[in-house]
Amino acid sequence: MNRGIRNGFFAGIGMLLLILDSRTAIKAATEGIELCLHSVIPSIFPFLVLSGVFTAALSQSKLRLFAPLGRLLGVPPAGVGIFLTGILGGYPIGAQAVQRAWKCGVLDTAQAERMLSFCSNAGPAFVFGILSTQFEHQWMLWLLWLIHICAAFLVSAVLPAGIINNNTVLNPTSMSWLQSLRHSVATMGYICGWILLFRIILAFLQRWFMWLLPSEAQVAIFGFLELANGCLQLSQIDSVSLRFVLCSGMLAFGGICVMMQTASVISGLRLKPYVVGKLLQALFSICLSSFTLGIFFPEHRNIAAILFLIPVILTVTGSLFFRKRQNNSSIPAQIGV
Repeated sequence: MNRGIRNGFFAGIGMLLLILDSRTAIKAATEGIELCLHSVIPSIFPFLVLSGVFTAALSQSKLRLFAPLGRLLGVPPAGVGIFLTGILGGYPIGAQAVQRAWKCGVLDTAQAERMLSFCSNAGPAFVFGILSTQFEHQWMLWLLWLIHICAAFLVSAVLPAGIINNNTVLNPTSMSWLQSLRHSVATMGYICGWILLFRIILAFLQRWFMWLLPSEAQVAIFGFLELANGCLQLSQIDSVSLRFVLCSGMLAFGGICVMMQTASVISGLRLKPYVVGKLLQALFSICLSSFTLGIFFPEHRNIAAILFLIPVILTVTGSLFFRKRQNNSSIPAQIGV
């Protein structure tokens, strides 16, 4: 079955379900619109506009002040600003900033695709906004965000960087406020469209069979598909420690919905590096959050100490593997006569 037939088949099934159970779809779509109007657009849209102008401005300067942090991340100095934008702006601001920097000529293709792996992250507006109702202690939110950022740094350490020329700007271009606004409106439309679609999918899943699963499995599936819905379901889990670890992993992975949003804003770049980076970041986040549980929840201390070793081992072995692979690929092939 080719892709066209397969897509048509699933589209037909979806249309049939909408006809048979239109009330569920309408209710879910209404909830999705309310989520976009009350939470998503106010928190993301201003960052979209500002990040467009900001990343374009990066192409006009060398930003030597960021050089030390750039060496730590394995990116040019301008890339540090993009990394900070992704941390503060949230999903998928970082991915769009990378794409715009690549389009402006600040990054080459290899640098941009590598930066997709760790430059798109959950922002403070999401962590301290939506998650504030899921954890009674404010320090847990700060700890979750710190773990999230540390895991992004670990991903940058695992994925080897190429040769960085701090003095080179490839083909700098500028972007006006009007251009950034126009691009941001289109991007906001993509983001809200995916949120509405996944809200409807989750509503159908919850109506049909999700209620048969334990609450922990429901939250994990919701978070895997759509981050906001998964995080809003965390209160169903009684264990604070399990809720903390699961939330850490969901924040790092971002969910399939965010992945589709990212695909919509990185035109010209591959999505695969982003997926690999999110999987690694989720693994690191789960391990680091398990370790912190050993500090604040002594009953988990022995298991947490073992889990903490996993990201360290993966960082070292993974880095050696990717560097060896990169070195081998750089050796020119010998052509026999």
